Amino acid sequence: MKYNTKPKDHNIHTNTKPQPMDLEFNKNEDKMKMLVSDLNRKLHEIQQGGGAKKIEKHHSKGKLTARERIEQLLDPNKPKQEIGAFAGYNMYQEHKGCPSGGVVVMIGYITNRQVIVVANDATVKAGAWFPITGKKNLRAQEIAIENKIPIIYLVDSAGVYLPLQDEIFPDKEHFGRIFRNNAIMSSMGIPQIAAVMGSCVAGGAYLPIMSDEALIVKKTGTIFLAGSYLVKAAIGEEIDNETLGGSVTHCEISGVTDYECETDDECLSTIRELVEKFGEPQTAGFSRVAPVEPKYESKEIYGLLPFDRAKPYDSKDILKRLIDDSKFTEYKAGFGKSIICGYARIDGWSVGIVMNQRKVVKTKKGEMHFGGVIYNDSADKAARFIMSCNQKKIPLVFFHDVTGFMVGSRSEHAGIIKDGAKMVNAMSNSVVPKFSVVIGNSYGAGNYAMCGKAFDPRLIVAWPTAKIAVMGGSQAAKVLLQIQVGAKKAKGEKVSKEEQQEMLAKITAKYDEQTTPEYAAARLWVDAIIDPIETRKVISMGIEAANHAPIEKGFNPGVIQT
Repeated sequence: MKYNTKPKDHNIHTNTKPQPMDLEFNKNEDKMKMLVSDLNRKLHEIQQGGGAKKIEKHHSKGKLTARERIEQLLDPNKPKQEIGAFAGYNMYQEHKGCPSGGVVVMIGYITNRQVIVVANDATVKAGAWFPITGKKNLRAQEIAIENKIPIIYLVDSAGVYLPLQDEIFPDKEHFGRIFRNNAIMSSMGIPQIAAVMGSCVAGGAYLPIMSDEALIVKKTGTIFLAGSYLVKAAIGEEIDNETLGGSVTHCEISGVTDYECETDDECLSTIRELVEKFGEPQTAGFSRVAPVEPKYESKEIYGLLPFDRAKPYDSKDILKRLIDDSKFTEYKAGFGKSIICGYARIDGWSVGIVMNQRKVVKTKKGEMHFGGVIYNDSADKAARFIMSCNQKKIPLVFFHDVTGFMVGSRSEHAGIIKDGAKMVNAMSNSVVPKFSVVIGNSYGAGNYAMCGKAFDPRLIVAWPTAKIAVMGGSQAAKVLLQIQVGAKKAKGEKVSKEEQQEMLAKITAKYDEQTTPEYAAARLWVDAIIDPIETRKVISMGIEAANHAPIEKGFNPGVIQT
């Protein structure tokens, strides 16, 4: 047997029954395992940073790598979640790449206090800032600000990557925004600790000093607005970097830094001591009870989720393997069936779930395959459920497998745009934290309504099966083909069927590449690609972080037409 056909105590809390084991399950399971294996292989490559030789050179200076520093800083045997591991993936190839954006970001725990850590990876272009590096640092600060959790900076960076300075330096969401956020967090009382464990130059020198407390490692840490070569060129002064901005200078003369540490080890130990003294945070008061494992094995998701994205499946079968005790209190179960809404617990936390339904159902008019389409009644139901969760102070979790809103005259005449706007409005104005998990398709306006990246989910993650785009690949490719063929015909050029097939193949390949989860994660459209069985952990850590930030305003859904 591949999976249980009955829950452990035979008490089924949802309206669906597990599917019988069959060949399709085995095929799906094998393909998902291959995707997860491929994901882990890519992550392992990314975690090597600049490569073995750069790591060896880094160690020869008595320095730990960014990942080694984080590993030593965080509590052992406690969960952690990396943010943006795929940042920059397959980007900047003309500059020999930028693994993980040249910076490692991790949510974890220090002396049982949840924190977010940002560590420059000096094995990647000396820790220089690429455009994606800036975007990733801003995302880390956004997580700290939204959730009011402490942020720790482990600084080891050569500053802005000069060949791309116009894409990282001057704009609103560029390098300077980091320091603006430092100031904002300080005014909000969000603890910030910076440790200078390598280079810290030019504008980047302001980051540790705009933090609440700054540490510096002897001999390896330096801080200055201009290094010795630039000082020589600018004012003719001859001075070495250590005298200019080393630990003795800043701890004994300038007073810029607060703690001088002999080694990386001592520096990290001191940070742990500082965090251990923090006062207790306020909480938002989200409900949590003792966690209960699902009645069905989470790994059974591998076989239940069809590898063929067009095939139907019962989304509740997936849900039962993610929620505590597999217990789900469904809202309006008989109405708006293309979206599932209801209450559950995940790792003990109370949540409101909004999930696209992909099954075939029998109606009075015959069989109906929802296919992840949002209909009028479903959008209306979801909007009302979202409003209810806001009233009850229950965090929202969105599970995406959506192709968009229903089109055609019947839907348009029934006001699909109005109903869709109602759902988007309620979701956008939510004051409770929102979390998104892209398990399959996330297309067009469906991505928006289900709380895509543009709508400020506290965390948004994707399974290896995710597809994110304005529309499905085959539809998009045909539209683009028509445009290209039309342009050629307008010039009087003839296009044979063979040429059209060749054009279609090229368009499809390019479009399919742009819809992969790796493509999305490289650009930080999602925070991480995760193994499906990690879903409970990620959501639980996200809600725990959100619980540090009390809700300070009431819910106002805006103009919601009934």
